[in-house]
Amino acid sequence: MMAAFVSSFVSGYSNLNSGSKVCSSNDVFQVSCVRMSAEASGKRVLVIGGTRFSGLYLTKVLADQGHEVVLFNRGSKPIGDPRLMVPNETQEEFDERNSRTSVILGDRTDANDIQSKLQGQEFDAIFDNNGREVSDSQPLIDMYKNSVSQYIYMSSAGVYQKSDIMPHMEIDAVDMKSRHKGKLDTEMYLESSGIPFTSIRPTYIYGALNYNPLEEWFFERLNAKRPIPIPGHGQHLTGLGHVMDLAKGMASVLGNSKAIGQVYNMQDDRAVTFDGMAKCCANAMGIDVSEVEIVHYDPKEYDFGKKKAFPMRPQHFFTSPSKALNDLEWNIEFDIEKGLKDSFENDFQIKKEQGNLKNDFSTDIMILGK
Repeated sequence: MMAAFVSSFVSGYSNLNSGSKVCSSNDVFQVSCVRMSAEASGKRVLVIGGTRFSGLYLTKVLADQGHEVVLFNRGSKPIGDPRLMVPNETQEEFDERNSRTSVILGDRTDANDIQSKLQGQEFDAIFDNNGREVSDSQPLIDMYKNSVSQYIYMSSAGVYQKSDIMPHMEIDAVDMKSRHKGKLDTEMYLESSGIPFTSIRPTYIYGALNYNPLEEWFFERLNAKRPIPIPGHGQHLTGLGHVMDLAKGMASVLGNSKAIGQVYNMQDDRAVTFDGMAKCCANAMGIDVSEVEIVHYDPKEYDFGKKKAFPMRPQHFFTSPSKALNDLEWNIEFDIEKGLKDSFENDFQIKKEQGNLKNDFSTDIMILGK
């Protein structure tokens, strides 16, 4: 019933792309369709982290836009380290952004370290990209609440309370028992502190350099010509957002007074079913979808222990990015098929060639017996 409701709800949006040769209207659903262009002016910004996945892409986008980017991290990857190159970035482009990037070495979980290392440092904006608990962010908030123009916080769409009405909107109820409660606590502290903040709530982030085996989970099984075990009926709808779109969306908050005190969902403007995800991954790999074997199972019938049998939560989980698309100078560049193709070509294929695939099919064997 829920799947039928969602299909009916989202079909009312205009410009539904039905031309996909794999992700048909039965698999992918429109969530929003407003698009604008992005541009930014130069500022001095602090990025907490900035060397892994979303933080790395954010650093590139900010530097490419002409901002002076100061990273605060433990220094595991120094400026100029080739591992910090984003796929398809030329050496010239890499060197250029590095000229606008510096790093302050420190531990964000140590309040005293933050105080001593950032004392006297002034910034126009702070991007808090990896805070999980309010204790992670409170020292920064307290230190800069009277001086910084904007504090942009990476929250999560996982804070929303499970609902029968989809997609999740920013006004929806939140779940105070969510495993992302720390991010909710941080959002509330930001609001109470008086600092000019913006909170970003992405759904599943994907793309090349993803350290969370999301799309890789499907790619590995398709590459090994194994059946794809999917929990439930396979028609749960989920939201994905490409990491580059997320980075550009976060950067578009800078200098936008409309974004102050606001929460924004960020994901692709469509949602995809679990079965559709398997088909879209096959398409990205150049595999005929007729060769894809999908096996549905009841996860309650198995004890996987601490192992994760499937990379996404078995429920409808997607948001509307309409508010961000309306308020910010931001557009969504990567649809699901373009994004998965990027991830396959610029990440999975490289790992495969280097022999760095995990290929852990232990939970699959429990389900399939092979």
